[in-house]
Amino acid sequence: MATTVYDVRPGRRVVAVTHPSFPAPGATDIALSVRTHDRAGVRRVDEDWLERTWPEPSSRIVPIAGTRFPVDDAGESVRWHAADELPGTGKRLFLGLREDVPHFALLLEQRADGPEEGGVGEGRWTTLREVVASLLEPDAGFMVHAVALAEWHGSHRFCPRCGGRLHDTGAGHVLVCEQCRRQQFPRSDPAVIMMVTDGDRALLGRQDSWPEGRYSTLAGFVDPGESLEEAVVREVAEETGVQVTDVTYFGNQPWPFPQSLMVGFFARAVTTEIEVDGAEISDARWFTREDMKAGAQAGTLVLPGGISISRSLVEAWYGEPLPGSW
Repeated sequence: MATTVYDVRPGRRVVAVTHPSFPAPGATDIALSVRTHDRAGVRRVDEDWLERTWPEPSSRIVPIAGTRFPVDDAGESVRWHAADELPGTGKRLFLGLREDVPHFALLLEQRADGPEEGGVGEGRWTTLREVVASLLEPDAGFMVHAVALAEWHGSHRFCPRCGGRLHDTGAGHVLVCEQCRRQQFPRSDPAVIMMVTDGDRALLGRQDSWPEGRYSTLAGFVDPGESLEEAVVREVAEETGVQVTDVTYFGNQPWPFPQSLMVGFFARAVTTEIEVDGAEISDARWFTREDMKAGAQAGTLVLPGGISISRSLVEAWYGEPLPGSW
């Protein structure tokens, strides 16, 4: 456990926040779910501190054009900047602290064509989807946070209630309507992703648009007013016709493509006959561990990439790492 103490102005109110270790003992360590930085929410409303901290040479800022940002040639590290290296315009987002170093994102007002985007710096500009498998921590954690905010700002320009223009506050984490004053907050769309088992067999499905041999765990978005467990039962039945029970939580993963939270489960099949919906799922099959290992080794079964919670579910059921990935 670690404790951070904030001197919050005005009035110099002292706030102590204790942070648990991640992952917690016995918890599943899932990529992109590891806590990489202190989000320091109390600082988001401390305008004096934000104004003082932004230009400090020690502050680290990543420029974002649309959802693109600069990385090194290997796609392993973000190219962070100081404030005097960046344009004076754009939305400033406070991401948080790591080892007491403030980290920000700057949403550029325009995306320019060519290697220099928004007139900023040199080097390679890319999207998170392109480098999510290679980007190292803590940069991966920062960019999951930053890109999710960038996606939200890009799609929320007007108030959904009255149509008024929105302006940002809370260091980019709150939007306020200039007309009705209603607040809008960043959203995450909950989706369930599940490993369905029948004894020594697991159920995987594929979409028609995928390359031959690619299979993955089933998944789907949660309906309004629906619990996560209900969504697991419904989605499996809708996509494959299989009825499940004993839905148990596995872990979760932020997935900012554009704004999902993937919540993983195991579920036990009550029926085993497969009848795919033909829309979202074009084929589904039961795999034994022997089937899965042989197919992965031969390359005839292409499993999800290691960065995804789907891969974590598959290997948790299998019992050890498997060869190959998307």
